[in-house]
Amino acid sequence: MADNSSSNSTLHPADCQHPILVFTALYVVHILLVPLFIFVLYIGFQRWRKRGSATTTSHSDVFTFHMVTLELIGVVGYTIYCYGIYSNQKYLTKVGLNVFSVMSPGQALFHLLTCVERYLAVVHPVTYLRLRQGGGVRIRNISIGCVWCISFFAASLHDLLIALIIITFGYLVFSLIVAGFCSISVLFVLIRPGPGEGGGNRERVDQSKQRAFYTIMAIMAALLLRFLSNLVSSSLYISSVLGDCEEHAMMWSLFWFTVPSSLVLPLLFLQRAGKLPGCKH
Repeated sequence: MADNSSSNSTLHPADCQHPILVFTALYVVHILLVPLFIFVLYIGFQRWRKRGSATTTSHSDVFTFHMVTLELIGVVGYTIYCYGIYSNQKYLTKVGLNVFSVMSPGQALFHLLTCVERYLAVVHPVTYLRLRQGGGVRIRNISIGCVWCISFFAASLHDLLIALIIITFGYLVFSLIVAGFCSISVLFVLIRPGPGEGGGNRERVDQSKQRAFYTIMAIMAALLLRFLSNLVSSSLYISSVLGDCEEHAMMWSLFWFTVPSSLVLPLLFLQRAGKLPGCKH
């Protein structure tokens, strides 16, 4: 089960056509997103080359670069799985499932780290400024390494369905709780008058804090959609109320609700970089 897909059986054109068509449409959408992911990495590389390695890159930008890399790995998994389906090679379908299973936990955890980074920037700005260099960079790199390890570990449990379901719900629930706490804390800072703010100044909302709140809320919405799709698909799989074809069709259909998770951090990055049409620096 790679989020919404079952690991106990694989699909082939000879079995049933509808799930194949649903998956193929999903695969085409992810292929169309590849230029977006490459564009994000290209902008990051341009910034690094222009400013030099001595300049500290924003933590949230680094999380975005790693998540985009995960997305590209996921597209490779989709490609292998799709080729295995149409060439009727079960080994390749299993390899493809294992490859793009790496993507799911990493998505949620990089979203979580971004929420924590935005929370620290708004609620604990002094601590955040200290963490932008030195020890903070080491903590960030260790966190990124842990996310990659967790992602590959979860993918290795692909044949242990119950364990994978428990882990999936575990990191999704944990991510939603932390993102909810971060959003409430940032909202409290937004509505609370800062030191020295009078009645007139209070009406002028700090734009950076407002952007941080919107960022966390967008991430929360994407995580909530992913959690609900996993809840429904896992319930259907465990209950066995559907036949194999209907089950696979439903699960791949529910997988569309995970697409916002793939888009939210790249689009927020492009917005910050001023690369989206109509956005301002």
